[in-house]
Amino acid sequence: MSSTLSPALLALQQRLQHPFAQPALLLRAVTHRSYSAEHNERLEFLGDSVLNLAVSSLLFTRLRTLPEGELSRVRAHLVRQESLHPIAVRLQLSAVLRLGEGEARSGGRERPSILADALEALIGAVYLDAGYEVAQALVHRLYEGVELSARLQAEAKDAKTALQEWLQGRRMQLPLYRVVQTTGAAHTQVFHVECAVAEKGLQAQGKGASRRAAEQAAAAAMLAQLNHGTHKA
Repeated sequence: MSSTLSPALLALQQRLQHPFAQPALLLRAVTHRSYSAEHNERLEFLGDSVLNLAVSSLLFTRLRTLPEGELSRVRAHLVRQESLHPIAVRLQLSAVLRLGEGEARSGGRERPSILADALEALIGAVYLDAGYEVAQALVHRLYEGVELSARLQAEAKDAKTALQEWLQGRRMQLPLYRVVQTTGAAHTQVFHVECAVAEKGLQAQGKGASRRAAEQAAAAAMLAQLNHGTHKA
């Protein structure tokens, strides 16, 4: 893999505030498996661990009164795909991704999962290039604009957990989830999931790139019905 960086990648270095001593690491970090056998998945694996530790240290310092369980919940919220995607967009990663022709044609350049994975790979690349302290400083910079507050604690609770607690608090049965439809090609499948609360006679649907994501979307839609409709009991 050539270590020569394009103007776009040189600009990305500036946005990261980290000039790579080993440019090949940066090049690999933005290379999807559809483009080359030398892709970013191992860097993503490494970056995921570095990200979790760096975010943990940030939360430990900033949210001094939170117990361990709440810190874990907030961290899970901050490192999930839905939180990493806007950071990747802010870094303009879509402009520098190296994708195979088919993946690029199918919208891979804007796919949240690919962008989030590339962000984790970049963090792994910085770790290998300059060590943990530099990678941690990068993560802390990336999260500078993210609010860390009591409101975030509530948001950190995923929709399925929040819905389960809402129902259990009212001594109701747990919701039922079922896949009602799967659309799209094999590599761009969209799952459509229904969430049903039998005791309320309610159904809500959600969709996502995975069954898990679709279930979360359906749970969020159900919570919206329960909290903002005529079913607040």
